[in-house]
Amino acid sequence: MKEHDLSCLQIRLLLTASSLEINLCQTQLYIHENAIVANPQKQLSSQGPTHDEIDFEFLGNLSGDPYILHTNIFTQGKGNREQQFYLWFDPTRNFHTYSIIWKPQHIIFLVDNTPIRVFKNAESLGVPFPKNQPMRIYSSLWNADDWATRGGLVKTDWSKAPFTAYYRNFKATEFSLKSSISNSGAEYEANELDSYSRRRLRWVQKYFMIYNYCSDLKRFPQGLPAECRR
Repeated sequence: MKEHDLSCLQIRLLLTASSLEINLCQTQLYIHENAIVANPQKQLSSQGPTHDEIDFEFLGNLSGDPYILHTNIFTQGKGNREQQFYLWFDPTRNFHTYSIIWKPQHIIFLVDNTPIRVFKNAESLGVPFPKNQPMRIYSSLWNADDWATRGGLVKTDWSKAPFTAYYRNFKATEFSLKSSISNSGAEYEANELDSYSRRRLRWVQKYFMIYNYCSDLKRFPQGLPAECRR
């Protein structure tokens, strides 16, 4: 990523009800070390103890419960930076676009071009930022019933197998420092979100965010992570 000042990764995803209404898995779109590759059929895997990782995950749920979108960021093998959201739509009815915008200044998570999360570069505070390791795209279904639904109380109902999710229109766009920004990334060329995007971000975080590690004082009794205190 050293040679690029903006990378845009997006994919359209349709979940099936069976993959979510039980506690099957996380349906996860995440960036991981190595060259960018789209491989939607492989299981998620980690390569090395100090990997970088940027996660979009759908947690399993019971029928009738809201759908939970789980995000996380690992730097040098360390995560614990979760934010979770209810969606304002049913992800099993239509395809929706899930995007990650990477810049040296920040990482933006978007759903249908609406920003839901911004992770700012806090290297000045001693917080590693995922910028030195090449990355690969993975998309997968995997069993996470030890924690994903109601803290692991609800287990996977394997009688509902097979479990499926559908992916299409994967797109990875890298903009070099010397190139111009195309329309697909123009609104994110600036180092900060514009006023409209900030309003949309506040709307999502006010009405749909259900967990933010930066607010979890019980989890961090010795003090919140440094990036949460800026």
